[in-house]
Amino acid sequence: MLTKFAVADEAAALTEFWSQRVLATANGNLLKVAKGTRSTTWHAHDDQDETFLVLSGELTIQLRDGDVRLTPGDLLVIPRGVEHCPRVEGDEAHFLLIGPDVTSTAAGGKPDWSHG
Repeated sequence: MLTKFAVADEAAALTEFWSQRVLATANGNLLKVAKGTRSTTWHAHDDQDETFLVLSGELTIQLRDGDVRLTPGDLLVIPRGVEHCPRVEGDEAHFLLIGPDVTSTAAGGKPDWSHG
């Protein structure tokens, strides 16, 4: 049976920042919602690209050679191995992540204060 998702509502319903919830799989990829506040820690994913699609709020992806500002509707693919640090401008941002695994690093950049 097919399942329809209200992606923005799914992201808003998350109770923990920088955690991911898998909504669906497609072509070997997971489609995950997440919400963030403040920032993660610097990290890289050596075995996968990471794709961000911003649903609400403003997300700045800090890179060692400059920042990329994302607003609702913006999509950015961070190539595997590229060190990055997502930072939310304002109270919180909601986004969709697309990739083959929930996360390929133990913490996935999740800051210590956000662990529930």
